[in-house]
Amino acid sequence: MNWGWLLLRIAIGSGVLTLLFLSQRFWYRSLWRISANWGNASLRVAVRFLYVTALLLVILATADGVRLSHGHIIPRGSLITILAGLWFFSALFAFLAVILVRSLDRLWTLLRRSLRSTPAPAQQVHASSPAAALHGPIELLRDPSRRYFFKSATAVAGVSPFLCAAYGFAAERLNYKIRRVEIPVANLPPALDGLQVVQLSDIHLSGYMPRTEVRRAVDMANELGADLAVVTGDFITGAGDSLADCIDEIRRLRAPLGVWGCNGNHEIYARAEDEAQRLFGQAGLRLLRQENAQLTFKGAQFNLIGVDYQRERTAGGQKVQALAQLQPLVRRDMPNILLSHNPNSFNRAAELGIELSLAGHTHGGQIQVEILDHRLSPARFITDYVAGLYQRPLFAPSQTVVSQTYLPSLILQHPAASLYVNRGLGTVGAPVRIGVPPEITLLVLRSA
Repeated sequence: MNWGWLLLRIAIGSGVLTLLFLSQRFWYRSLWRISANWGNASLRVAVRFLYVTALLLVILATADGVRLSHGHIIPRGSLITILAGLWFFSALFAFLAVILVRSLDRLWTLLRRSLRSTPAPAQQVHASSPAAALHGPIELLRDPSRRYFFKSATAVAGVSPFLCAAYGFAAERLNYKIRRVEIPVANLPPALDGLQVVQLSDIHLSGYMPRTEVRRAVDMANELGADLAVVTGDFITGAGDSLADCIDEIRRLRAPLGVWGCNGNHEIYARAEDEAQRLFGQAGLRLLRQENAQLTFKGAQFNLIGVDYQRERTAGGQKVQALAQLQPLVRRDMPNILLSHNPNSFNRAAELGIELSLAGHTHGGQIQVEILDHRLSPARFITDYVAGLYQRPLFAPSQTVVSQTYLPSLILQHPAASLYVNRGLGTVGAPVRIGVPPEITLLVLRSA
């Protein structure tokens, strides 16, 4: 048992629960404080009662939704579960935004007080000079405007996350985008140059992702006319979701080289890895589990490998090596393509000489904002490979850190291994996407 890892997980879990509790307490107390000024007692009591009732339902729906097993009290995808996800997400970020604005207000007040307590210079200060704003009656006239500014900023900070969540749920969550990406592949035979692979990932068929939406994504993928179709894991979210319905839609994918897939971490949570393999087989598809297959395109062959979700630690917290015992499946006489849901297996894949890895798992973070020319995503807490195309030197030791800026010069000197991380179709947690629309990828292989 790795006690340090266990304590870290407990600390993170406790921190998240504490923030959720503080955010709910904040909005609860805010409503009580605002409604206390209402003259109509009946209205005040009614609103408070409705709020408490709704909050209890939200807590129940959230606790019920966290369980990934069968037998949910509240059906997934019901209005209550949708509102619960939106409320907890919005309330938490609104709470943090309000606290940030109030902290800036306090900091500004302290700064003004410290400047005001500084002795004025001996020389006379002209009433219209900037210094007069810090000393004298003019400063008192500015206080109301400062209070109005921070009061308005607090209101905007409190409302914005709710509006963004509503937009992310209604507008971007099901706004599928097709991305066409050309990927340089080392050791690619001329006949395979231009091979097209359509990739779906992280479907998460559930109450938030109905079967009709999966069908729409499959239809869009079929219109691309790819040579090979792959689905890189997380077909469902939990055991209560219909894996059979999801795979029944996946079987509608059409590609001359077939439809192939691998399991994700949510198949582990749902204990559905074996069932997914069985249903794939019944549908005439192939789910690769620590297996490989040689496919031929225009007379040239490539080696397609698939693995179950690659854990990075055991249940006891011990680190484990990704892609253990995979080396015998790697071919040296043809290019290798790996289907591995977890993008963190890429370093080991490159070390093994696998030219191309296809992954998902991150959803691109589901939310992405750009600040000072840097894209910030929650997925960066779990991986360096958030979304899109990445490369590192082929056969480089997996522990080697390759910076994004230094990478091009390395690629000029050494063959490169490539990774593409699909942003996925579905969502987990809050049913929201902001700045990270769901993705259907058309990958075009090119000779490096």
